[in-house]
Amino acid sequence: MFAFIVRRLMGAVVMLVIVSMVTFGIFFQLPKLAGQTTDQLAASYVGKAPTAEAIADVKERLGLDDPLAVQYGRFVKGVFTGQDFSNGPSVEHCAAPCLGYSFRTNEPVLPTLLDRAPVTLSLAVGASLIWLVAGVSIGILSALRRGTVFDRMAMATALAGVSLPVYFTGLVSMAVFVYTFRLWPNGVAYSDFTENPGLWAWNLVLPWVTLAFLYAATYARLTRSQMLETLGEDYIRTARAKGLPERTVIGKHALRASLTPIVTIFGLDLGLLLGGAVLTEQTFSLPGLGSLSIHSILSGDLPMVMGVVLLATVFIVFASLIVDILYAVVDPRVRLG
Repeated sequence: MFAFIVRRLMGAVVMLVIVSMVTFGIFFQLPKLAGQTTDQLAASYVGKAPTAEAIADVKERLGLDDPLAVQYGRFVKGVFTGQDFSNGPSVEHCAAPCLGYSFRTNEPVLPTLLDRAPVTLSLAVGASLIWLVAGVSIGILSALRRGTVFDRMAMATALAGVSLPVYFTGLVSMAVFVYTFRLWPNGVAYSDFTENPGLWAWNLVLPWVTLAFLYAATYARLTRSQMLETLGEDYIRTARAKGLPERTVIGKHALRASLTPIVTIFGLDLGLLLGGAVLTEQTFSLPGLGSLSIHSILSGDLPMVMGVVLLATVFIVFASLIVDILYAVVDPRVRLG
């Protein structure tokens, strides 16, 4: 197990390096390949009436005329040793790990990401717990009651949940519960957990349920199909023939064998959401990583976009590692060498 974890951690480091290189190339080399000059790129960070002197100053300050390898090396060096950034008459020092300074706000990228991360973390973890419990439970009941009214209604609801996008269900839920029934008279707004845990949870109930509705539908359908397949296996019939209680047959044998693909997609889904639940955050105006990435893309703030991408990669790689370890816990037939 230890050797497996070490190998996966080494692979994670290699993956982060590759993602950072590809992302850096897309943002800083692709515009040049499309015909954009460094003067044009620098002019977008000067203002509405850029002068030649201002453009030259921005080019020198951001190092836009340097070769791509030099720019990437400067970025990597800043991650490990920190970096100095010229901000007009003053020089700002970004301590390690430094992901650069925002082109728009002149603020360091990493503190901004860490400031937005609790919002996305709260949204993703709360919604994931709801959709995991609800989706798996409904899927199990539907499999055990195959062909009944409950099964048909549950799968019809799941089909609606998969088909309806988050921005639609989110706007409908706000129209009903915020503006009609006035359950949230001041609207949905994020509040710090440390200041008021009750208010924090109450303000996130609607985003949690809206986001969980989409994923719970997928998990219900997947759990149902996996349970139906597992219940037809020979070892399940053998367990029942031995006289084991139905609760033991379902909980200990059928469910554990059915959880492997669910664990896989749960880890990846959670990792993706931790990188930013873009649609949900935009719909409910939550100041998380998803909304930060949208605003950074629209404003052309390349260092901030790169920071979000790298942070999302860390979450996804870490979630993949946890999923691989949980395989051996959920299904004893899986062995990690």
